[in-house]
Amino acid sequence: MRICRKNSIFAALNRNIMSEFFGHFDIWQVLSSFIFLIAIIDPFGNIPVTLALEQKGTKIHPVRVSVASFVILLAFLFAGEWILKLFGVQIEYFAVAGGFVIFLMALEMILDVTIFQTTNLTGDGSLVPLAFPMYAGPGAFTALLSITAEYSILNLTISLALCILVLYFVLIGTHWLTKYLGQTSLYIIRKFFGIIVLAIACKLMFGNLASIF
Repeated sequence: MRICRKNSIFAALNRNIMSEFFGHFDIWQVLSSFIFLIAIIDPFGNIPVTLALEQKGTKIHPVRVSVASFVILLAFLFAGEWILKLFGVQIEYFAVAGGFVIFLMALEMILDVTIFQTTNLTGDGSLVPLAFPMYAGPGAFTALLSITAEYSILNLTISLALCILVLYFVLIGTHWLTKYLGQTSLYIIRKFFGIIVLAIACKLMFGNLASIF
């Protein structure tokens, strides 16, 4: 009898966990946040930077870069809102400020201008400058915190994991992608994502400004 009760309790717990999971899971949120985050992380657009670092003697380990980027971004996803509360900043205000930063990043992608400067280092570049600040940098931090006002943590975690998976395959196939896609195709992809990022930045700024006022 006790075994049956324990089994029924475990079954009920499993049902509650599954219902809680699928209750927050939204495939459209995952897809839209994935497109947004992959455009911000921009593994395709950063291929020339990766190649330039290799030519300067920087050693790149795709697994280390991917794992480090995921850990940094995931930690910021869960602790970022607490940090905002520590400084007394509401998520809506941060979303407006973040939308402005993302707007500048979109201009970089579309207009081929350099607004944010990073320092290249020699040696093992898996953590610096690739994982941070190139992939898991201020732009990605801002994007994550900005869209937590509209997306659930579960869906953002899933889309973030998908982005890191794409990043890993891009890193291990950097030379293949450069050879077979060509610089022109990579250039077009970067411009396309730049327009998407620009549109989402405008949505973040004006949408949260409306909620503030």
